Amino acid sequence: MAGRERGRSADALLMGISVIAVTAVATAVARAQAVDTLDPITVVATKQEEKAIDALAPVSTVRREQIDQILPKRLSDLLIAVSGVTVQERGDEPSTSINIRGLQDFGRVAVVVDGARQNYQRSGHGADGAFFLDPELIGGIDVVRGPTANIYGSGAIGGVVAIRTKDFQDVVRPGERWGAEAHTQAAHNGPSGLASFFGGYRASPDVDVFAGGSFKSQGDYQDGNGAEVVNSGSRAGSAIAKVTARPADGHEVKLSGLFQNFDYAIGQPSRSGVTGTSTYATDLTNITTAARWRYNRPDNQLVDWDANVYWNRTDSQQVKTVHTSAAPSAFCGGRPGNAISGCVGGERNYVLDTIGFDANNTSRFGALGFAHALTVGGDSFTDKVETYDATGNSNITTPGGERTVSGAFAQLKSTYSTWLEVIAAARYDAYALDGGGTTASGDRLSPKVTIGITPIAGLTPYVTYAEGYRAPALTETVVAGPHVAVGPPFFTCSDGSPALFCFLPNPGLRPETGKTKEAGINLKYDNVLMPGAIFRGKVNVFRNDVEDYIDQALFGPTVTFRGVTYYKFTQYQNIAQARIEGAELEAMYDAGAWFVGLAGQIQRGRNVETGVGLVRVQPNRIVTTVGARFLDRKITAMVRWAAVASNDDLPAAYTPADSYNLVNVYVGYQPTPDVLMGLGIDNLLNQFYRPYPTAGQPDTVWSSPAPGITFKGSVKIRFGA
Repeated sequence: MAGRERGRSADALLMGISVIAVTAVATAVARAQAVDTLDPITVVATKQEEKAIDALAPVSTVRREQIDQILPKRLSDLLIAVSGVTVQERGDEPSTSINIRGLQDFGRVAVVVDGARQNYQRSGHGADGAFFLDPELIGGIDVVRGPTANIYGSGAIGGVVAIRTKDFQDVVRPGERWGAEAHTQAAHNGPSGLASFFGGYRASPDVDVFAGGSFKSQGDYQDGNGAEVVNSGSRAGSAIAKVTARPADGHEVKLSGLFQNFDYAIGQPSRSGVTGTSTYATDLTNITTAARWRYNRPDNQLVDWDANVYWNRTDSQQVKTVHTSAAPSAFCGGRPGNAISGCVGGERNYVLDTIGFDANNTSRFGALGFAHALTVGGDSFTDKVETYDATGNSNITTPGGERTVSGAFAQLKSTYSTWLEVIAAARYDAYALDGGGTTASGDRLSPKVTIGITPIAGLTPYVTYAEGYRAPALTETVVAGPHVAVGPPFFTCSDGSPALFCFLPNPGLRPETGKTKEAGINLKYDNVLMPGAIFRGKVNVFRNDVEDYIDQALFGPTVTFRGVTYYKFTQYQNIAQARIEGAELEAMYDAGAWFVGLAGQIQRGRNVETGVGLVRVQPNRIVTTVGARFLDRKITAMVRWAAVASNDDLPAAYTPADSYNLVNVYVGYQPTPDVLMGLGIDNLLNQFYRPYPTAGQPDTVWSSPAPGITFKGSVKIRFGA
């Protein structure tokens, strides 16, 4: 039977290769479009418009042309070739958690969607911080790595991921009154399907309206070994609307609303002698609303204003449907279940509301032979967490409460002639939180300085020293109470409750401070080796010393049961210093008829006191992209190979992930500017892999394997007049 399955897989693979050979590949990109793709405009590094290649920071971008080539099924597909960035995903949950340079969870990486912070977090055996976003809604992604992004918002000691959703200009071309885009995509492993429609209408020269939505369905997929990953199926629907008005010269006001709903079951059943997890039917809703006001006029160099207010809600409603054992439980009145995960039929809810704003102004002037740009701004957000668990204890592990984080910054960017650029900035942060009877607060001033020189055209080395400040999250500070025991309790907590172990709050928990030293080189050359060929590259090395790094600590009396030692107390505590260092490379050479790119990272991180590796530091990785264009660039073919090493420098309780090779093939044909057809093969080698280690639990339970070989196709049609 296994041989026949492998035979069918091989036949499917050969058929897919034949299709590629006959049809060839992806998006037709003209010479001007290629330059735009390699030189996109970004504001994520300095809050001032500049080309990503010119930014004196480790900035990466993903634009619509690249999204159309990749045919993404999950957000991780879009970030695979971004160095220093790794995505943690579960097969049985459509959420995303982003890791930058070994820092993740509890806001260490600031994720903003249309300017709105995505701060949703619940604690368990997965990521302690995730967000939900359908890739079909994405119009572009900007990433900056390290606390050099501290002006972009509080807490981002790892970096910032700024995501722009689709908008009017994505479907309506200059000179058109209206435009619309219809898209359908299907894949065999599941199977899965997607349908979306977006449209824009120019009501007047000063008012644009944009709206649309998508629906997608994913069945349970098979991993690289041909085994079905139970509960990897899901359904998602979304709707988006935006109104942009220009009431006066230089003014632009944008009102936007985004609604998403995800329907899925999270949990893994028992199999192969390994006890699984409980299963919960989940109905999750994410709502984001925002209002943005921009003012910019070329004749006014002192006022370049940008302000945004937003509200974001993530509401997860869950009902337990399956317990690890079907045996009746006295605790649950005869229903299967226990006091930890709850009873079958029991409800639990997690709701996070984030309300915030950010505003900044840039003034440009000349003095002492330099051209200066002074940016001054501030931001604030409040998280309100509400949790409820009728029969389990997740309301203890993810406590409710409220946290407010605020900050203000000033940045001076000074340029002398074409060869010297100096950026000096300072940011003040403050926070206050309250939950479960525990309160905490703090503040700090964090500096940043960058110096870059361009001794010859196309070569710009730079050095940076930047500090960032992350306030502790509610869970880290106020979590308290018993982790209830299924069998005989090992300990008794201070409130008299029997427990497997006891959570202790830590009102004295100190914020983390990231101190990064970095050196980089920007490379930008045209007409390299042949006329019209362009080369872009960024290389950088860094060391981030994180003082008062926050991690869970086990201590107190112990009990050894069946060879496992249990500690009475679990508490989030400060590690005096964690050190993460590495090197990153992103480079692309585009000769028009063909192109090749490299993106790679080397990382290592340790607890400086103990010498033990840090859990979230990612393995070394190199991603190679090779492509070609045919038939007057109406056909583009691209192969992407990610070679990922194993990382075994982990604490003893963790299971390291194996090394793996992920090869993806993308195919597309654009017969006219308004029609794009694409084919793709994900995981061409049908590799079985899990990209993350898991804490003290069987790997097959808490970390779902990724999909095996997956064939997919797409048709996108645009209309306009």
